[in-house]
Amino acid sequence: MKQLPPDTVRLLSSSQVITSVVNVVKELIENSLDAGASSIDVKLENFGLDRVEVRDNGQGIKTVDTPVMAVRHFTSKICRHEDLEHLETYGFRGEALGSICAVAEVAVTTKTEEDEISTQYTMDLTGKIVSQKPSHLGQGTTVSVMKLFKNLPVRRQCFSSNKKCKEELKKVQDLLMAYAIIKPELRLMLVHNKVVLWQKAKVADNRSALLATLGPGAIANLIPCHHHQEQPEILLEGFFPKPGADYSSTSTSNPDKTFIFVNNRPVQHKEIMKLLRQHYTAQYADDQARNRYPTLMLKISVPPSSVDVNLTPDKTQVLLHNKETVLTAIEALLVSLYGFRPNADLPADKHLSSEPFPSPSSPLQADSERNAENSHSNDSVPRDGPKQSSADTSLDRQASNCSSSSSIADDWIVNQIPADLESNFSLYDDEMSQTVTKPASKSPERLVDNKMTAATISKVQISAEDWSRGTALTDPVSGEPLQPVIIHRPTKQNHSVPDEAMSESSSSKKTLNAITEKRAALTAYDMISNRTMRAPLSPVTIFEKEARAEVLREKPTASLQDISVAIHERWKNLREEDRKKYEEKAKKHLEHHEQRTKLASAEGPREPGVRSHMQGQKRKAPLSNQQLLDELFAAQPQKKMKNPAPKPSQPLPCSVAALRLQLQRLSSQSSAAPQGLRLVNRLASQSAWVILCGQRLMLLNPFRVEEALLFKRLLENNILPAASLQNPIQLTDGSLGGAEYTEALCSMEKQSPELNGAAFFSDPRLVANGFKVKLTPGVTSAERHLEVTAMADCVPFLGVEDLREILTAVLHKKARTVRECRPLKVTNYLQGEAVRLTRQLPTNLSREDVKETLLRMEQQLGGANHTCIHGRPFLQHLTDVPTTEQEVKALLRPLEL
Repeated sequence: MKQLPPDTVRLLSSSQVITSVVNVVKELIENSLDAGASSIDVKLENFGLDRVEVRDNGQGIKTVDTPVMAVRHFTSKICRHEDLEHLETYGFRGEALGSICAVAEVAVTTKTEEDEISTQYTMDLTGKIVSQKPSHLGQGTTVSVMKLFKNLPVRRQCFSSNKKCKEELKKVQDLLMAYAIIKPELRLMLVHNKVVLWQKAKVADNRSALLATLGPGAIANLIPCHHHQEQPEILLEGFFPKPGADYSSTSTSNPDKTFIFVNNRPVQHKEIMKLLRQHYTAQYADDQARNRYPTLMLKISVPPSSVDVNLTPDKTQVLLHNKETVLTAIEALLVSLYGFRPNADLPADKHLSSEPFPSPSSPLQADSERNAENSHSNDSVPRDGPKQSSADTSLDRQASNCSSSSSIADDWIVNQIPADLESNFSLYDDEMSQTVTKPASKSPERLVDNKMTAATISKVQISAEDWSRGTALTDPVSGEPLQPVIIHRPTKQNHSVPDEAMSESSSSKKTLNAITEKRAALTAYDMISNRTMRAPLSPVTIFEKEARAEVLREKPTASLQDISVAIHERWKNLREEDRKKYEEKAKKHLEHHEQRTKLASAEGPREPGVRSHMQGQKRKAPLSNQQLLDELFAAQPQKKMKNPAPKPSQPLPCSVAALRLQLQRLSSQSSAAPQGLRLVNRLASQSAWVILCGQRLMLLNPFRVEEALLFKRLLENNILPAASLQNPIQLTDGSLGGAEYTEALCSMEKQSPELNGAAFFSDPRLVANGFKVKLTPGVTSAERHLEVTAMADCVPFLGVEDLREILTAVLHKKARTVRECRPLKVTNYLQGEAVRLTRQLPTNLSREDVKETLLRMEQQLGGANHTCIHGRPFLQHLTDVPTTEQEVKALLRPLEL
């Protein structure tokens, strides 16, 4: 075995303390808080991988401590292990700066109250000072961490995805929010890439801190809570959601807004979190609330000696010596707030009415309460009934716990039936009690009957064949098989139906076999003979149609009941004159309906019976006209099966040899090849056209042609707008390049002179290029004055050298047109304009547009080099059209592999 080098040991231990960007920020913020800072700024670049800077206004680091401020296990928080029992600071191990130096480049700028200026220190990997220099920062400490995980490429690679970086930035913001809540007097700001993401000002108390951190919407549903216990000393403070508040506004899907503090330290404690969620979600019946985390703040204050913070490197998990006592105190606080929930971990059943229902988890309690009520209301019922055995009790509890809300509704319906009717179907209840959960609210006699019935049924052997047929369970009274659902309707008083009539009606109903017996179906005759007609409208119906639209126009969110009430009120308040109008409309509608009825009846009687009557009866014989209709409809397919009569045709003589001879004759007549460009078709890409140029097939790009045509037109005709100069530019022989250039400029065309003799040049070679030159004559050539008063500002960096380029073309190239005098900067600008205008053309050019483009190309470009601005040709050669059979055979020759 060999001892590891110190650098390797330092890197391995540091990579366990500093695992992410949020660990760096947490260690530096806690150092700032321990230094008494009231303002902390956190600045990140590239999600903290390039730079993390934490600046505070704390006490600063003394000059005598700076040599060892980043050396591992040097700290000013504690002196010995026993000091942990009285720990009042966040840090105590002296590993933060030393671990950061091992995985990044660190610079510390600090100044105390006694120092005159601040000093910036640069550290190496071991935490020792490499260099120092003065700084302009004020009192406090600024720690800059650059190139985080530079020597741990695998860990830096973990932050390569954008999603991971955003999650790390969210964790940093959540950490700052936790310290902002527990430290109301602290000012915090988070900046990422020079953009302020989140900030919080100094406030007075924890409620104001919650308001500034979470917003007024979340604080509106939080109430303060307080609990104090002396032995052992435990103090609980915080803000919890109001009982019964909407869970969508008092909880979230993740625990980032559930803040738990132990001695002002933000921690993560699974058991405390589970207890909080259990009592919070127990008040909601919705299953969606079970997976949510309450928005709250819980501050636990215990003696420092009863907390072990040195559990994990990041100090986010603590060990409570009196954990059970703390959990009991928290539960007492939650019970006082939300009430006692014995079945908090079970989903609460939904109540179906305003009356209290028996709890599905405690049927025995419901039995005792209901029996007590019955004993007070009815003296004939004995108070002491037979007690249930433990087995029955467990079975009842199991069945009750497995029951759903629908079974509770059925139980409630059964319980609401009057007592005099309950005896009519008690036997049915006894039979079904083995399969359907019933509430434990029966009398003792009913319980005994249930036990006897269950014992009787258990002795009967049920065969698989009877069970599959549905005849295994029978009614002991009628002997018929039990149906899955029987709805018992209580009859009205003094109007009871005799049992004989009930038995006759039940015997008349026979079950139908859906396979062997067919019900009456809709026939073709019914579709032809039956005719639907609307009933005549009443005055109220006509008024309702018109008033409904007005009500909806006035109140679009009105319900159907509101609309009906509003229409009824309007009809009651309607004047007699208006009512007569609707009565007249109804009368006209009735007359029209009677006319249509007479017309329909005049067509002939309808022999078959009513369809509704035949719908529910068994069809024993075919209808009177059904056979005739079947023959009519069945005859049509038979006619289609016959072969149609042959159509008249006349043979025409056709010969391939004659066709070839005719083609040769036509080709001999037009021996000359076609001249010019002819369009063939457009390609599927919709940006190129196939054209025929003589005997060659070529590919045309019309946009390149338009680009060249636009550029030519801009060179010849475009006039650059000149903007007035605040300070005119004076022109001399030296700036223009010599006296000959000045003379060439003065010889150009000018406007009529003004009263003072000054004149502006109107030569298009100057004006089109964006120059406005003014000439003030003098007695001699030396006294005349030339200056540029306006110049085009659309061309970047246009100046006197471009004017000299125009004069060079005029003087040496004898340029007479504007196109020949364009400077290079103006030419490049016009090329860009031509490209920009071409891109604005529609993508799908029609055949007429392309023909016009080709015509303008031949007229304006002539036989010049057909290329666009970028030097790309307009036409691409595809192939030559064959003229002889040998060329055709050569093209059709298969490839030789």
